[in-house]
Amino acid sequence: MFRLPFLVALALLTTFGLGVGSAVMMLNASSGFGAIRLGAWQAFPDAQLASADPYARSHRARAGRLLLGSAEGLQFQASVDDDGRSLNPACLYEIRGETPPARFWTLFAANRELDPIVVDEALPSALNSRTVLRNADGSFVIHVSAKAQPGNWLTIPAVGSFKLVLTLLDTPAAGSSRILEITMPKLARVSCS
Repeated sequence: MFRLPFLVALALLTTFGLGVGSAVMMLNASSGFGAIRLGAWQAFPDAQLASADPYARSHRARAGRLLLGSAEGLQFQASVDDDGRSLNPACLYEIRGETPPARFWTLFAANRELDPIVVDEALPSALNSRTVLRNADGSFVIHVSAKAQPGNWLTIPAVGSFKLVLTLLDTPAAGSSRILEITMPKLARVSCS
């Protein structure tokens, strides 16, 4: 007598559970479609637009973050180096070159949720276009490591995973249709301990 209602309820719960589970898994796996990759750096320029795909809009709503408008700036993330290897906190990395034209830019290490990582208040956990030391030609070299380095140094945690986040503010690259032609700084692994 209770067999049929039990089977119907089981089927509905299984269907509902699989549907919700697959939607949450997809939201965790992607920030949406339309990603551009320039070397190690990846950006989602359409994520903040009203015409963004449903996954990008859901990801944005779930994260509860305000994104930059297309005229305000563009955020790039790197979770791999230029050779495609995952960033490892036991390694020393160099970010070398120049950023695309921007009025101001920031660089920091972040966790998976893109929250800034502060290892110690006394150590440099972020750099920007005003504080970075430059070469005579305007280029720079930034060392990313858990151990202190000479020159521009961005500290990262000694264990765990991290991403690098480069935000360009007031940049013509954000609203440009030629965004794939911009030159990003190189992100290379120097050594590992």
